[in-house]
Order: sequence, then C-alpha cells, then structure tokens
Amino acid sequence: MKRIGKLLGGMAVASMAVLSVTSAASAKDFRLGLITPPPHIWTKAAEAFGAELSEASGGEHSVTVFPARQLGNEAQMLQQLQSGALDMAFMTVAEVSNRAKDFGAFYAPFLADDVAHAGRILRSETATGLLDQLPAKVGVVGTGFGMAGLRQIVSRVAIDSADDLSGLKLRITPFEPILDFYNALGAAPTPMPLPDVYDALANGQVDAIDMDAELIWVLKYYEHADTIVQSDHMMFPMVGLVSAKVWAGLSEEDRARIGTLMAKHVDGTIDSYIAKEQGWLDQIKETGKTYKEVDRTFFGDAVAEWDGIWSEKSSVLDALREVAEDTANQ
Repeated sequence: MKRIGKLLGGMAVASMAVLSVTSAASAKDFRLGLITPPPHIWTKAAEAFGAELSEASGGEHSVTVFPARQLGNEAQMLQQLQSGALDMAFMTVAEVSNRAKDFGAFYAPFLADDVAHAGRILRSETATGLLDQLPAKVGVVGTGFGMAGLRQIVSRVAIDSADDLSGLKLRITPFEPILDFYNALGAAPTPMPLPDVYDALANGQVDAIDMDAELIWVLKYYEHADTIVQSDHMMFPMVGLVSAKVWAGLSEEDRARIGTLMAKHVDGTIDSYIAKEQGWLDQIKETGKTYKEVDRTFFGDAVAEWDGIWSEKSSVLDALREVAEDTANQ
C-alpha cells in the first residue's frame, strides 16, 4: 500500500502539471477497453476492478468492460484515451513504448529468469517510477503494471536451432522491441492482430508465432504446430491506464479510489500468471508436439545485438538490468 500511495501522489502531481483541473466528476459509468478475449486473465481482472469500484463507491461509479478489440486496436484506444473519448484501458506496454521509448526496456531479452522474477522486476521502484512519464509523454495516467507471463515460440516447421528461424514469417505484436529482436535473428517478423493469429497459423499465412503460454493453450495454437519452443525470452507487461483528461476531472477521493483499486487488480494479474503459467506449459508439453526448452545461448548474438540497439533508445535499460540482477534470487 505504501508503494501504491506514493505512486498515486506522483500521478496526481504529474497530471496537474499537464492539465488544468476541471470540476469533480459526478456519478459515471466508465468505459474500459482491452484487446484480450473475455476468458483472458486481463479481462477478468478488468471486470473484477469494475465490480469492486461500484461497491466501494456505493454504486456511484461503474465500469463497462469492452474486451476483444471492440473499441479498436491498442493504437486506436490510446488515441481515444488521449482525447478523453475512452476513460480507461488495460493495455500492453508494447503500445505505450511506441510513444515513450523508455518502456521498451521491459522487453529486453532474458531480462527475467522466470515468471516470478518478472513480477519482482515489474514491482520494483525503478519500474513503477517510469509511470511518472505517462501524463506528459502519452496523455494518460498509469496506475500500475500487470503482465501476461513470458514469451514462447510456436512453429509450423521444425526448429532445431536459432538458424531455423531465419527467413520464417513469424507473427509478432507490432512494436519496435520485438521487431528488433527477430530482425537480429534473421526472421521475417510479421505484425498481426490477435484475432487473426489462429487462422493465419492454420493456413500457413505465417510460419510461426511469438506468444504467451496462456493463449498457446487456451486458444489452441499448438494444434497447428510442429514445434513449441519454451524459450521464456521476454516478459510481456501490461499497464492500467486512465485518460489524463478524465483523471483531471475526478475528485481527489475518486482518484485515490480508482487508482488504488485499478493498481490492485492490474497487479493481481502478476500473481495469476505466477500461479498458472507452469500448468499451461505442462499441458502444452503433453500434447505430443515436439517441445524444446532453450535458454539465451540458443539465440546466439541476437540478445547482445538487441541490447546494443536499445541502450541507445531507452535510458533505463541498464537500470532495469541492475534491478533484474538484484532480484534474481529473492
């Protein structure tokens, strides 16, 4: 709670510096957008946040959750947040990093040893301190970080070494850090929205995908795979966002309530992935597909090449690597 209180204080100061304060908002049904499908952990967390906010405000405020890109892709939703047309979102840090480069450092290959270690990094003061950049740089207020576990590779073709990734059309989330990683490997990274991935893998539109264990299992991407590579090569953070324009119109009481409750439920996704990720991986392994477990040596020089690129793009990469080292064995 001390960390959340400090964060909320910083957010209030940052948003006040950017925007003039309007009169306190009256009772409101907030709209919250996500790209994840209804069964996804992020969507369930958003719904739980809405239910608790309604209860805590005595029914004064409620939240309608719009999953599965109903309000557009993340770039479109971020524009809506900036204009105040959308109130809130649970969004990948990927889209935020397109506008605030420091956030790209979270995708440093092999920053985290495992999913629990990823959680410790995201909960560090170095990580949460980056949220202070968001009102001025992006026009949103960040309440806290969640995540979707670590990234794996699902391939229609056999993968025996990183050389086998060369030239493969490999589906990625459309943002620079992951694009730079697969370019360093000589793959052909192919940005593609989540709803299109299953069919694209099934019909050979892409040869492979970069994906988290939850969706590999729940959405059955393994059905069209020859090989699953458990590489754990990147964490995939999420951030809870409120439009800075909407935030500026809230009373101090509502800012504290919304900020604290959203931070709680966003942070709770970290515990969900820590508890469930190994189970998903075990079930994927039992499908009978070729299953390879690899470490950073599998990727050769690509990790160092990525670090060289992003040490110039993000001022916090070294600091996050230090946090990772300090929290590795806790």
